[in-house]
Amino acid sequence: MKNIASALVKAQKAFGPALKTASNPHFKNKYADLAACIEAVIDGLNNNGIFLMQTSHECDDGIVIETLFIHESGEQVSAGKLHVPASKKDPQGYGSALTYARRYALMAACGIAPEDDDGHATAVDEAYKAFEDANLPRLREAALEGLEALQKAFKAVPMGPMKEKLWATHSQSLKNANKN
Repeated sequence: MKNIASALVKAQKAFGPALKTASNPHFKNKYADLAACIEAVIDGLNNNGIFLMQTSHECDDGIVIETLFIHESGEQVSAGKLHVPASKKDPQGYGSALTYARRYALMAACGIAPEDDDGHATAVDEAYKAFEDANLPRLREAALEGLEALQKAFKAVPMGPMKEKLWATHSQSLKNANKN
C-alpha cells in the first residue's frame, strides 16, 4: 500500500476543480458533468501511475458503483461503494443513475468539488431579495383587494426569471390573502 498511497498524494496535488460546463435546461443551471469530473483528476492520476476504474455491482432498484484506484505496482485501493436508486425502472432511469453515481463517487473518492460559484450565488440571492422587497408589498396590498387587482399588479412587475420566482414562491399566500 506504500506505493499507491504516495502516488495518490502526488496525484491529488495535481487535481483541479470539476468545471461546471454542462447545462441543465430543467433547473436552468450549470453543473459539472461526468466528463468534467474525470478531466479534473485523470491527468494527475495517470501521471502518477494510477489507473481509475469504476465498476458496477448488481442491484435491483438502482446502481451501485465502486471507485478503484489501481497503481502500476499492482496495489489498489477501493473508495467504497455508492448506491443510487433509479428514478425510473427503464434504460433511461438506470443510465441516469449510473452517470450520477459515477460522478459523485469520483468526486468523493478524489476529494474534489465542482468549481466554486458561491460568490455568484450570493450576488443572485441579494438581487432577488431586493427585487422581492421592491415588489412584494405592492402585490400583498393588491391581493387584499381581490384576485383581479392582484393579477393587474402582477402584470406590472418587470418580466424575467425573478418575476417567475416571485410568483412561484408567493402565489399561494397572495391568492389566500383576500380569503382571510
